[in-house]
Amino acid sequence: MQQDVFAQAVSTLKGVGPKVAEKLQRLDIHTVQDVLFHLPLRYQDRTRITPLGALQPGIEAVVDVEVKVTDVVFRRRRTLLCKVGDATGSLTLRFFHFSKAQQSNLTTGVRLRCFGEVRRGPSGLEMVHPEYQQLTEDLTPEASLTAIYPTTEGVHQLTLRNLTDQALALLRAGRALQDWLPPDLMAEPAMLSLSDALLTVHRPSPDDDIQALLAGVHPAHQRLCFEELLAHRLALLTLRAQTQEQKAPAMSVKGTLLNQLLEALPFALTGAQTRVIDEILTDVRQDKPMLRLVQGDVGAGKTLVAAAAATRAIEAGYQVAIMAPTEILAEQHLLNFSNWFEPLGVSVGWLSGKLTARQKRSSIEAVAMGQSQLVVGTHALFQDDVQFANLGLVVIDEQHRFGVHQRLALRNKGASGDSVPHQLIMTATPIPRTLAMTAYADLDCSVIDELPPGRKPVTTVAVSYARRAEVIDRVRAAITEGRQVYWVCTLIEESEVMQCQAAEDTYQVLIDALPEYRIGLVHGRMKSSDKEDVMARFKASELDLLVATTVIEVGVDVPNASLMIIENAERLGLSQLHQLRGRVGRGSAQSSCVLVYQPPLSKNARERIATMRDTNDGFVIAEKDLSIRGAGELLGTRQTGLAEFRIADLARDKGMLDAVASAAQQMMHAQGTSVAPLVRRWIGDRNQQYGGV
Repeated sequence: MQQDVFAQAVSTLKGVGPKVAEKLQRLDIHTVQDVLFHLPLRYQDRTRITPLGALQPGIEAVVDVEVKVTDVVFRRRRTLLCKVGDATGSLTLRFFHFSKAQQSNLTTGVRLRCFGEVRRGPSGLEMVHPEYQQLTEDLTPEASLTAIYPTTEGVHQLTLRNLTDQALALLRAGRALQDWLPPDLMAEPAMLSLSDALLTVHRPSPDDDIQALLAGVHPAHQRLCFEELLAHRLALLTLRAQTQEQKAPAMSVKGTLLNQLLEALPFALTGAQTRVIDEILTDVRQDKPMLRLVQGDVGAGKTLVAAAAATRAIEAGYQVAIMAPTEILAEQHLLNFSNWFEPLGVSVGWLSGKLTARQKRSSIEAVAMGQSQLVVGTHALFQDDVQFANLGLVVIDEQHRFGVHQRLALRNKGASGDSVPHQLIMTATPIPRTLAMTAYADLDCSVIDELPPGRKPVTTVAVSYARRAEVIDRVRAAITEGRQVYWVCTLIEESEVMQCQAAEDTYQVLIDALPEYRIGLVHGRMKSSDKEDVMARFKASELDLLVATTVIEVGVDVPNASLMIIENAERLGLSQLHQLRGRVGRGSAQSSCVLVYQPPLSKNARERIATMRDTNDGFVIAEKDLSIRGAGELLGTRQTGLAEFRIADLARDKGMLDAVASAAQQMMHAQGTSVAPLVRRWIGDRNQQYGGV
């Protein structure tokens, strides 16, 4: 078959011995096809010779020059300086690392072709360590832009270009790669063939639109971006199809427990909550596992939606597990679920890492015996010694904090024969539609897009650190009005010790400035019992002001708190700022958030702060966060590798996602043989992380 040559090991190419092959594996290059899909990061333009008189600092250029004089100078370090010129000007070539032979070859009158970045030097323009070769009559400029590839230790750019040249030669010789896209897509006039796209992306001609190539919007790039996004979506849809082949308990009950829960509430559900609960109840009536992601902005009422789902499982005779990423958030859930369910005669259990050995044994036994009908906990829930009697529903909060394997480990605890529990996944970090369509294609998505009545948007302002005294005055005014205040301390260092020191220092400053008020301190290095005590006192209005690190990002619900101060706000991402701001605005009073920053602000920091001032909409903020930070950072630990696109960029390429989704559905529906090879082509070994579930 024609494509067999591309399926051969990379060692069949010239210059690839066992050692080089081993290094190439670190780049996921195993076959000749993998070489073609190891795509350039950027390009250098070596196709044009630039006169020295036209050079500008900061550009990369090819120049043809003659050596005028070469000297070794001894200043702070031994340096070889080579003065060169052409008919239009002069330039200095500077070498910090050089040999005697190199020095002797750069003699007066030698003609060179050099390539490098132009910089300002002490005596005019210069290139530091340029690439160069002796200029001969038959030396012509490069015919195409020079590709710069992602590399690894021991693999040079020249090696990658050499291998790519060999693989491209096979394409030019008519060995066409198999195109796995649906025929009707390939028939579209704008759709390049795969071979043409690869030839252009690897070796663009001087006539190609250089700016479009550098920006990733050239038709050749877009052809490959489409296929890569399609491969990622197909991988997740395959995972979903595998999951749907399993069985799950069909929970068809009268709904008596749900009615009792709703009747006991002092408020009515929003329309959005009712809609999402209906979607969940429809899912769990089926004998296929529910895999539903519930998104809701801060304060939208996701926990109550989870409680409604839990009533269906409990009434049907199954256990429910509620898993949260932090002790604080898990404790908040324990309090809520206990208040809601224990009056209804439902036993609520608790499992966390901080239980004593005796408490842990007792909790594990209650879970194993089925005495705990609903179990709240942290990652302790999926440890080996925890066994459920009859787990029917798993609820995972703040899903992005967990890896996919942790989620699956908890699901597998409820596996009985070929039956697995239903899964409900919740996040208060709104997911941009672009991410939901790519990284979450294996899940059904529900959105609680309505806040409870009476909630007022939080007013956000930004002030320089120099105005800290005014911020303290604002804190005093809020407390005087009977309100409570958060003061969050952040540092750019990841060190928890540094974070805690900053909080302790601020705590002392505020005690000195506001001696008449009750001030508490919470940080990650405190004992859990001390931390809980402070949080409980703040919640009970026994403290006016809580100084904290970002441990309070999730899980704290104090309706009387109406002012949030965030120090060093420029150092936090948008989603984290939005989460912290969501700690206020939970009561009926108008709430405010003050972002205290250290000037000067970077461009990204200015964008983040401006976004926070302009909107309270978590989905608008999430889209902006995606454009600033990229998909990889936003996804966190979800299915490592999913966001590691070789060429696609979700922020740039989101316009093609609807067409990608349509093509993926068409290919899955056709149940042809093209899905697996297309996924393998773009994702390779990484597919094992979510294909063999």
